[in-house]
Amino acid sequence: MTARAADRARYDRATAHLEAPLAIVDLNAFDANADDLVRRAGGKPIRVASKSVRCRALLERVLARDGFAGIMSFTLAESLWLARSGFEDVLLAYPSADRAGFAELTGDPKLASAVTVMIDDPAQLRLIDGARGGGREVVRVCLELDTSLKLLGGRVRVGARRSPLHSPAQVADLARTVARRPGFRLVGIMAYEGHIAGVGDSVAGRPLRSRAVRLMQATARRELAERRAEVVRAVRAVVPELEFVNGGGTGSVQFTAAEDAVTEIGAGSGLYVPRLFDNYTSFSGRPAALFAQPVVRRPGVGAVTVLGGGYPASGAPGPDRLPVPYLPEGLRYDPQEGPGEVQTPLLGSPADDLLIGDKVWFRHAKAGELCERFEALHLVEGDAVTATVPTYRGEGHTFL
Repeated sequence: MTARAADRARYDRATAHLEAPLAIVDLNAFDANADDLVRRAGGKPIRVASKSVRCRALLERVLARDGFAGIMSFTLAESLWLARSGFEDVLLAYPSADRAGFAELTGDPKLASAVTVMIDDPAQLRLIDGARGGGREVVRVCLELDTSLKLLGGRVRVGARRSPLHSPAQVADLARTVARRPGFRLVGIMAYEGHIAGVGDSVAGRPLRSRAVRLMQATARRELAERRAEVVRAVRAVVPELEFVNGGGTGSVQFTAAEDAVTEIGAGSGLYVPRLFDNYTSFSGRPAALFAQPVVRRPGVGAVTVLGGGYPASGAPGPDRLPVPYLPEGLRYDPQEGPGEVQTPLLGSPADDLLIGDKVWFRHAKAGELCERFEALHLVEGDAVTATVPTYRGEGHTFL
């Protein structure tokens, strides 16, 4: 029996009493992945990206481990909810225009001390001040650096379009604006290198593309390490008491941690290890989060149909954004249909061994987006479900 076949047998036994569709997290794999992130971080604390987890119980579990400290959130409403729930260090990783949320933040000393907001434009400071509604609490601020690699005089750009702040001078100018403005305190810098941390460099069957990605990432790492150090020096000249410099992502943990200018690493997807993280040479992890769909039809030889399963991930549309049939091994989508909202046909010889009601296990393309489809995660240890915990959705929250 292969390791994957053994996992399937465990998951089937553990969930035999549960009806699919359902989602699980294998805690042994989750904890092993957490240990690997800590090892790669080389002693620097890891701030957990909540959008890649979206489950309070699992955020609490990982933050109780040595090597993890703080949360990187994705909306202001989520940040405030987490802070009210007892999380004391929440960095909002994206700018917000949530005026009601800013009124709440600036009117509550507990929230204001726990939450740090992200900006990259003076207009965001004006929006916050305009939303205060009498709230006088000082707002903790982090500046985001654009990490994209610019070539040929800026005519070629590699990386996500995020912050407009690219040069040390631009970041230092905004730092001075924050420092001069009453009601705000600059405490951090964030720089997420998604083109390094979030792009696989070993794509099966595409050796030339994989080589090109590795070359690009090596170039981008060198350029960013030098520029990030210059940015930090420039900002510390304005705000010597800067508390943190955050960088990285699951795919670049060890490279970013090696930079002296970086004080902490941001990561989260590496806990679940979704399918998009299969194509990396820098690390390997164990799939920890899966979902199961029940077989409801057997339309012919070498074919079964499962209920639902059409859960595409965000990003540029393409086959890599789709969940992948994982267990039993050897199933594939019908190319004329793909995964559907209500039903998904699957082809392959393993289909002939599946009965009505059997479970087919899938891996989502991304990590936390799976939790937008399920209200609960069943936590598996060995061949038993030892707990069932709500996702954000299960607690009544869909923040985006």
